[in-house]
Amino acid sequence: MHNEYYGYNLPYYPNTPMYSLNNMYRSYNYPYYPDMLMYNNPNNIYRGYPHPYYINTAAYSPEFYNQFSDQYVPFTNGRDAYFRSDIQEPEDNNLINLMDYGPEPFVVNIDEATKQNSNFRTALWTGTHLQVTLMSIEVGGEIGLEMHPDTDQFIRVEDGMGVVRMGNDQNNLDFERRIRDDFAVMVPAGTWHNIVNTGSKPLKVYSIYAPPHHPQGTVHRTKADAEAAETESSNVNNTRNTRSYW
Repeated sequence: MHNEYYGYNLPYYPNTPMYSLNNMYRSYNYPYYPDMLMYNNPNNIYRGYPHPYYINTAAYSPEFYNQFSDQYVPFTNGRDAYFRSDIQEPEDNNLINLMDYGPEPFVVNIDEATKQNSNFRTALWTGTHLQVTLMSIEVGGEIGLEMHPDTDQFIRVEDGMGVVRMGNDQNNLDFERRIRDDFAVMVPAGTWHNIVNTGSKPLKVYSIYAPPHHPQGTVHRTKADAEAAETESSNVNNTRNTRSYW
């Protein structure tokens, strides 16, 4: 009983002095630790983590990170990390004014812009080396078979589903894939291609041309408008040998 070490009771140890209130080391309560001095004593300079969660520790408190410059503030007001207060954030709840913003610097929620667009084609940004257009293809509709001899094309589906067909010969489109939300299509220059809406709602896509293919500010409300504009362009330039509805 007077053994200064007061060895462990077997098989359990909760009554040994090592676990008692008078033990200067205040070792762990057996078998759980949440009431330990280390975890509950407000005078503990290390302010150890509350058991089992850490959300109230100094590392997560405003007093901790407010001492730094607000250039990099972790998780402020639910926003993404590293947003500075002096940088303008987009207004997600407002409708986007769909127009051609090129060639000036421009940032947009492309998913929202694409879904908002109801025109067959709307040019969103036209620069020197590339162009971004938005398209809405009606149920059962299609782009129309076309080929761009000098233009590579990137197409991404934001809403809806369809089928893309491609080939080196307009009479032999031997490449066919189904596409839906978040799918992307790469069309090499000189490749014949077409996309058909096989879903039950408009197929919403955006397309990137490199270099630009349509005049800056192009807006075609319907496919018929696009075909009329293409015919007019062909009459002006008799050397053109492709039909293009993209």
